[in-house]
Amino acid sequence: MDKKLLWRIVLIVAVLAVSIVGLYPPAQKIHLGLDLRGGIHLVLRVNTGDAIKAELDNASQLLITQAEAKGIKLGTPKVDPKGLKFTVPVPLNVNRDALRGIIKDNLAQYKWSSGVGTWTFELPKNIARRIRDRAVKEALNTIRNRVDQFGVSEPRIQRQGIEGDRILVQLPGVDDPGRVKDLIGKTALLELKEVIAGPSSDRQALLAKFGGQVPPDAEVLTGDQKDLDGNVIGKQYYLVRRAAIVSGRELRSARRSQDQYGQPAVSFTLIASAAHKFAQFTGSHIGTNLAIVLDNKVMSAPVIHGQISDQGIIQGSFSIKEAEDLALVLRAGALPASITYLEERTVGPSLGHDSVVRGIRAGISGLIIVMLFMLVYYKWSGLNADVALLMNLILLMGAMAYFGATLTLPGIAGIILTIGMAVDANVLIFERVREELALGKTVRSALDAGFSRAFGTILDANLTTLIAALFLFQFGTGPVKGFAVTLSIGILASMFTAVFVSRTLYMIVLAKKDRVESLSI
Repeated sequence: MDKKLLWRIVLIVAVLAVSIVGLYPPAQKIHLGLDLRGGIHLVLRVNTGDAIKAELDNASQLLITQAEAKGIKLGTPKVDPKGLKFTVPVPLNVNRDALRGIIKDNLAQYKWSSGVGTWTFELPKNIARRIRDRAVKEALNTIRNRVDQFGVSEPRIQRQGIEGDRILVQLPGVDDPGRVKDLIGKTALLELKEVIAGPSSDRQALLAKFGGQVPPDAEVLTGDQKDLDGNVIGKQYYLVRRAAIVSGRELRSARRSQDQYGQPAVSFTLIASAAHKFAQFTGSHIGTNLAIVLDNKVMSAPVIHGQISDQGIIQGSFSIKEAEDLALVLRAGALPASITYLEERTVGPSLGHDSVVRGIRAGISGLIIVMLFMLVYYKWSGLNADVALLMNLILLMGAMAYFGATLTLPGIAGIILTIGMAVDANVLIFERVREELALGKTVRSALDAGFSRAFGTILDANLTTLIAALFLFQFGTGPVKGFAVTLSIGILASMFTAVFVSRTLYMIVLAKKDRVESLSI
């Protein structure tokens, strides 16, 4: 056998073997999308303005705290997140040099200006952009951690756009969108804060001893007032320190447990550094109340009876499921900003199964019709095209399994389109061979001329389609990408099978004969 023909056969067999091995077993290697398997599709937006507000709040509070430590009394800061700035009332008789030193040491990244009675601190736009970007990345990681603990197999969680504030979440096999949205969207920011005053059922009564004003280093939070049976009967107000003693970011673990009454609760433990701070605080504040705050709501405010180091419990009349979910989101971490749901789609498993059945039925029908047409119209040469077509499908599915591509309903449409396009190259070649035979050329020279002269046209046609598919993949979302993936792989596979495999099959047939008088085409 000719060495050139031998290496062609070896290459074809090797490519085919790799595709079959990569595809087997197909039920495990081919991942079905939401539209075929069923599940939940969510598009959410991270409200990055919350992260900006948190940065400005922390910076203004830091300035107040550091100034008080140096004996400088400042007014209550006013935060303007949209303007990326905050203002602080400054007495005219203040030690301006000392205040400038505090700003230099603690707020060096801010642009500030001193006015008459009020100083303004502005966050540079490049730093604000960095904070927004970090908020989206942290939200992405937090959502991924929560979904992983939720136990969803093969989730798809990704950011839309390089600097966008939207996150795409696709969860196959999940049919409870309400619980998923609660788990993903709950900020779950746990904070332990010192209670200055309260609880009180009246806000004005709570602030009476403070002249009706909230102190600059404090804030008023609310909690539920409950009867002896645990039913909510009203609202209670608490005046707490703005700065938290420890936060949920310093948790080591969280799990569902029970309170002293046997009701579901959430127990948590702190990391070593936070446990040291917590022990110091509780040891020096025995007899005072400690507010356990979740998402700016006081869940409970127990009295500190002794020094506590690294453990605590959250009570709140939870159900077992609510306690499990709260422990889950606490373990996964708090979101850096709130989120807004922009799009929600739920696909039932029965609808997905029906789509699979109809898609496979359409694909098989199209395959049979195309193969019969090629056999009838091109006779035995049509069999050559049919073999190349079957191999094209094996290569396509093998490549999808190898790259871990997800098969969607538009993806099935792309496969069906590939079936038609795969024989398009063979049609161009066969028609060119017919023309060469009509000119009186021998079979071998007609085949050589047909393949070589049709190659340019085939390459141009497939290249333009491939460019369009790549643009669909780059700028499309969800189902459009699924169509682009199968179409792109199918185009590349059809180029290999129609030009290389089909030519090799002719070479195998012609190699057995010294002289070929005719060609069934």
